[in-house]
Amino acid sequence: MSDKPVNMLLVNRRILRVSAENAEFQIIQALKTNRAKRHKTHEVFIEGTDCIRQALGAGLEFTRIIMGVREERLSDWARTLIQVQGAAVLIEMSPPLYASLCDRANPSELLVTAKIKPETENPVLLPPAPCILVFDRPSDFGNLGSIIRSANAFGIDALFTVGHGGDVYEPKVIRASLGSVFYTQIRHIESMKSLERFIYEQKQCCGLSVLGTDSVGSVSLRDKDLHAPIMLIIGNEAKGMSVALRGLCDEIVRIPITGAVNSLNVACAVSILLWELYRKR
Repeated sequence: MSDKPVNMLLVNRRILRVSAENAEFQIIQALKTNRAKRHKTHEVFIEGTDCIRQALGAGLEFTRIIMGVREERLSDWARTLIQVQGAAVLIEMSPPLYASLCDRANPSELLVTAKIKPETENPVLLPPAPCILVFDRPSDFGNLGSIIRSANAFGIDALFTVGHGGDVYEPKVIRASLGSVFYTQIRHIESMKSLERFIYEQKQCCGLSVLGTDSVGSVSLRDKDLHAPIMLIIGNEAKGMSVALRGLCDEIVRIPITGAVNSLNVACAVSILLWELYRKR
């Protein structure tokens, strides 16, 4: 540890300098790459200025602020972040180590790790007539992040994932969501029984309708009036909805398209469906 200012940073901060792959570096790397580590410690790794801004705006507690050794002065944004997050450990590492943590072609000045609340401490809050999105076994990080972004943009009240699939706090998902993951109620449903029970309760209390989506669905979106309370279920990118999820649907809708292709990318399809629901609300 050292009290020497870094990059002309005029703040009284102690700095942990990392020049080799020591224990601290391995913890940071594990938060980036290891889902089990993230869920055990309730910490996430965040890369990208926009995502860091969103995490800050959402009130996440930053645990580490990481920078590479550099000659040029840090930006005002980076300096302010370091000042505001006074409790976070400030880490400076060699350029090769810093680069090994960055996926972006043009890395941001800073990387951060931050605390997230365990799901048990953060119950899902729904309005009387909710709009809920269910994603079956998400497998593509980019699609999952884009769907979270669309869900946030179009006012979806909660997003559920089911089955074995991608982690919503995978750094690539966070980046694809542009940080909207920190503003969206997202839960992983551990079992089909739990989802069945939730649907039954919502049908009883608010008349929830459950719509599946498929390129060969029996009902055209052109003829369907989407409105709350509603649950939209979207299938896995390659395999579609599971048989169990199909059995929970009241109807299965399709988006009418023309052209040589017979289906849309799942993130594109979700955006169309959510826009239809949003404009009716």
